[in-house]
Amino acid sequence: MNRYEIILYWSEEDQVFIAEVPELPGCMAHGETQNDAFNNIQEAMSLWLDTARELGRTIPEPRGRLMYA
Repeated sequence: MNRYEIILYWSEEDQVFIAEVPELPGCMAHGETQNDAFNNIQEAMSLWLDTARELGRTIPEPRGRLMYA
């Protein structure tokens, strides 16, 4: 199981829930429900990590809860 923080929010503009993983640049997904967005981001994280491994890129360690100033 991936332990990266997921930010989930409603996009009024797109009329869908958006899920983002800040520690994995560009890793985001959407869905019509919160559950759809969450399930889709799980798949997106898997693909992101698999691609990074295949390309020999560094994979960030999950830091847990992110703090913003």
